[in-house]
Amino acid sequence: MSQYRKICCPVDFSEASRLAMHEAADLARRLGAELVLVHVTHPVSAPGAEPVLAPPARHGEEDPDAPQLLTAWAREAEALAGRAVQTRLASGRAGPEILRYAREGRFDLLVVGSHGRTGFKHLVLGSVAEALVRGAPCPVLVVRPSDARPGAAEAD
Repeated sequence: MSQYRKICCPVDFSEASRLAMHEAADLARRLGAELVLVHVTHPVSAPGAEPVLAPPARHGEEDPDAPQLLTAWAREAEALAGRAVQTRLASGRAGPEILRYAREGRFDLLVVGSHGRTGFKHLVLGSVAEALVRGAPCPVLVVRPSDARPGAAEAD
């Protein structure tokens, strides 16, 4: 049997993270593993306090729909996994928060979506997936959208 008994799948409610969630749910079903979806909201900051090279933050309550969205995504993952899926909502910078949670939760595998950004967008926006690959205490499976995969255009 697989060594992957606890799987963590960070989600940001994008199509890339939905693909990762589907992969994580399928793995959880096939391996009989526990699955936890985690979403990290950005902390509320004062106007002008954002780092220069970060996307602009909204001011006021961040992601007010996040709890409901996370619950809906968990229901979708449960249907795919055939078992209960746990959720975790955290606040902070996504990369460090997910890494902290992965360590504390003693996960065996992280399944994360990648937006496939390159060049300037990658430099300015950073890459949570890259941060997880570099710092995770366990293996990381990066799921890319099919149009970002090499040879995807030839397959269609």
